[in-house]
Amino acid sequence: MRHGRDRGSLSPFYALSAIGIIMLMGLLVDGGGALNATNRATGLAQEAARAAGQQLNVPAAVQGTDITVDPDAAVAAAQDYLAAQNASGNVTITDGGQRLEVTVHDTYNTLCAQFVGRSTISVSGTAHARLHTQAGG
Repeated sequence: MRHGRDRGSLSPFYALSAIGIIMLMGLLVDGGGALNATNRATGLAQEAARAAGQQLNVPAAVQGTDITVDPDAAVAAAQDYLAAQNASGNVTITDGGQRLEVTVHDTYNTLCAQFVGRSTISVSGTAHARLHTQAGG
């Protein structure tokens, strides 16, 4: 009885399985990193929107005629916050100065995907803020 013909027949299977498992682990590592970077971008957008929402149009607010943000000051406050965090983004003011939207753009530097030609993943996060006013209060 000859056993030599079957010798080593599982070696290619194990080699291919190991490569597949390593690729899957790399996908999980970089996917998780990109998800964390997206969460960070969203958090930065929320904080920038909060900073922008605090820039009220003081003369109109004091007179009681309108509660809105000062557009220039709001954009500057959001951009200053993002610059302090080494991030960049866009600030949009709508609804006559009562609604703010901040979108932060960032990149995640991959750890494993760089071996297949993907060194960065672009991520973004968006936050909305709306001024709430209360009559007589």
